[in-house]
Parts: sequence; C-alpha cells; structure tokens
Amino acid sequence: MKHNLLIFTILCVSVFAVSCGEAQKKKKREVPYWENPVQLDLEGIKKRGFIRAVVDNSSTSYYIYRGRRMGYEYELLRNLAKRLDVQLRLIVNQDVQRAYYLLNTGGADIIAINLVVNDERKKYGAFTDPLTSLSSVLVQNREKATIKKVEGLDGKTIHVRQSTIYRSQLEYLEDSLQIDIDIIEEDKNSDELVEEVVREEIEYTLVDEGVALVNSTYYRGIDVGLKVNEPRPVAWAVRTNAPNLLEAVNDWMEKGKSSTYFAILYGKYFLNKKNNYYRNKSPFSSISGDRISIYDDLIKQGAEVLGWDWRLLASLVYKESRFDTVATSYAGAKGLLQLMPVTLERFGVSNPNDPLESLMGGVRYLKYLDKFWLERVPETNERIKFILASYNVGHGHVNDAWRLALKFGKDTQRWKNVAYYLERKSQPKYYRDPVVRSGYAKGYLAVAYVQDILSIYESYRVLVEP
Repeated sequence: MKHNLLIFTILCVSVFAVSCGEAQKKKKREVPYWENPVQLDLEGIKKRGFIRAVVDNSSTSYYIYRGRRMGYEYELLRNLAKRLDVQLRLIVNQDVQRAYYLLNTGGADIIAINLVVNDERKKYGAFTDPLTSLSSVLVQNREKATIKKVEGLDGKTIHVRQSTIYRSQLEYLEDSLQIDIDIIEEDKNSDELVEEVVREEIEYTLVDEGVALVNSTYYRGIDVGLKVNEPRPVAWAVRTNAPNLLEAVNDWMEKGKSSTYFAILYGKYFLNKKNNYYRNKSPFSSISGDRISIYDDLIKQGAEVLGWDWRLLASLVYKESRFDTVATSYAGAKGLLQLMPVTLERFGVSNPNDPLESLMGGVRYLKYLDKFWLERVPETNERIKFILASYNVGHGHVNDAWRLALKFGKDTQRWKNVAYYLERKSQPKYYRDPVVRSGYAKGYLAVAYVQDILSIYESYRVLVEP
C-alpha cells in the first residue's frame, strides 16, 4: 500500500513539474517581442560591418531610376552609413508593424520612415531627434474638391495606409467634432493611394505633407490643400536597448541640419518639380514602371545564356557603364560591360559601341569565368561572387587568393574565406607567398566591387519585376 502511495506521489509530482515547465515555456513564448529586443548596439553593428534599415519604396523614400538607387531616405541613410563606417543594407517594407517586428528581432537596426512619435509607439522603439515636422494632408480630385474644412469629412470614405497614424488621426477628428468617417485601411503605400485618387478609383486618401508635395508636382489634378492636423515631429526609430546607436544617429542628424546637406537634399527631392516629374513618371522608375534601362531585352537574352537572373546581369552592366554604350574607362575598357581591348578581341567583339555585340562579348567572358570556377565552387550563388571578382580584378588574382585560402586550411568553396585573402593581396606578406603567381593586386577593391553589385542586385530584385 505504501509502495503504491509512493508511486502515486511521484507521478503527481512529475505531472506537476511537467505542467509547471510547460506553463513557464508558454509564459516565455507569450512575452511580446518588443519587450525583449535582440541585444545589438552600435559596437556589434560596426563589428558585423553593415547596418540594416527599413525603408519605403516611394517617391520620398527609396526607388530605382534608370538603374540608379535614389530617394530622400536612401541618400540620408547612405550618408549615415558612411559616417558610421559600415555598409548599408535596405529592407523595403510598407507595413509599419512588420517594421517594428524586424527591428526588435534583429532583422533590422533602424526604421527610416517618417514616424509620428507618441507614447504607444515608444514601446516598440527608441526614437531619434525629429527629422522635421509634418502634417497629414487630404488628397482629393481638384475639380471635385468640395472639402475645404475638416468638418467636411463627415460621412466621407477615406482610404489610408495600413498600420499608420492616419487612422487614429481620423478617429480623433470623429470624437472631437462628433462626425462619422468611414476609414478603410489598405495594404498599399501612400503613392499608390494617391494614384487611385487620380484615376478616380477612390475619392480621398490621407498622406504625409511631404508625399503630397511631391505628388502634386506631377499630378496637377489633385488638391492637397487641406491639412487635418497641426505639424507634428516625425523621426526614425532604433531598438530601445541600443543607446549608442541612437546617440550616433542623433549626432549625425545634428551635424547634417547645421550644415547645408539636409537642405540641399530636401530641395532635390521635394522642391525640384521638373526632376521629380521625370524621376517618378518614367517607365524606368520602380515607382511607375518595371524597366531598368532601354537595354533590358538585350540583357535578358544575355542572362538566359548565363542562367542568371537578368536583374543580376543588369546590376553588373550598371556598375560597369551606367548603360552607356560609348563609355570608355581611363584604362581603355569599352562598351556596356567595359571590356578591355584584348578581351574584346578574344571574345569576338569588333564594335564595342554596338550594344548587342558588346553585351554578348561580355556574356561570353562571364561564361568562360563560370566554367573556370565550376568544379572548385559548385554552388551557384557562391560561384557568382568568384565570377564577379574575377571580372573585376582578373581570375589570376582571385585564383591566388583561392590558393592562399587552401594553404591556410580554409573552406575554398566559401567566398568570404577567399575574399579575406584577396583583400590582403596588396600586402607583401601575401603577394610574395610562394603559392601566389600573379603578384600584387588591390584585391580589397574587387571585394568591395562584388558587394556593391550584389547590393544593387538586391535593390533591383526587390523593386523591379522579374
């Protein structure tokens, strides 16, 4: 009997322990993501070598125009990254709540979107000093613009971007003015909603004053005269446990505002009506079209031969020539893919200014480099990095770095290992090593070249349809 009682007691204790353990696990899982942000401050970001920033694909934030990355937030972030001495990696996202999740779970380090600061949002992140102050503006058809005061919003349907401050602003007006507004949240960015007003698919939307200003420069049929609130400070956000990053960003902002840099950039994107029109309405803009250059069809043919995503080949062409068929480098490289005279001859290019002939000559050279690395680097994505570096500095120098990596026991199928030695080929210790055959090289430039092309490609991949 005592024996049975002991067994029963042990079972009860075990069940209780398991239940407690499960309860604790469940409790741990239910901790909101913003209350336990990943531990990564400025020091860790610098050690890692890059900062991740969340941006919009919009006329005021970040877009592609004729192959070039542009945008007010983009240029600010590029300047910030340079100041921090790190590379910039962008995450295009139009869902603000998703942006907060990425920030706190380590997918991003800074949210570079105009965020109105309030107590509710402070739990998701630490806000920088204000970039500027903005009002929210009603966008309506100019010919049908009957709403002149906020009281006129009564009974109207207004479409707004999802997970933004616009809903609460309109709800505040409902409560304070005792009016009724039908608020519809859309999973679209502000530019898309403005276009729907222009096409008369919706009657009204609410956007930031800056977005309204830019759109009004090329959509003359819209009215953006009604501000629904007084200007409020807008800022960027970092993690609540990243005080050093916050301090560095604020210091950068203070210096930028005291110089002419911020003012010049603001004028470029918000006040230059002619340039705004061409940048945002061109078929070669990721905002209004899906083309990168006039040579997209040729590039797609070449990419098919290589088995590459055409946007990757377009990134290489942009890096080499900016899509200029008559571009000639100081060293004598010519054409869309900037081939040297000996390479032009070797791969059958008689007229480097002919876009098709020049491009396909470059493709044949890339095909040759692919074959050179195929057996030693069988994984395609890794091999592409070897190919790009070889295209820039010559496969002999990359091969030297590969042999150095092999000599020192590194995995030679991983680009980062070979890149380490390629970066050091300007140092006598390495370029005089017995396994090195091609001698001195500024290999660090080739490593940066690869990273730059992959960064351009990532932008094209996200913003341009395949």
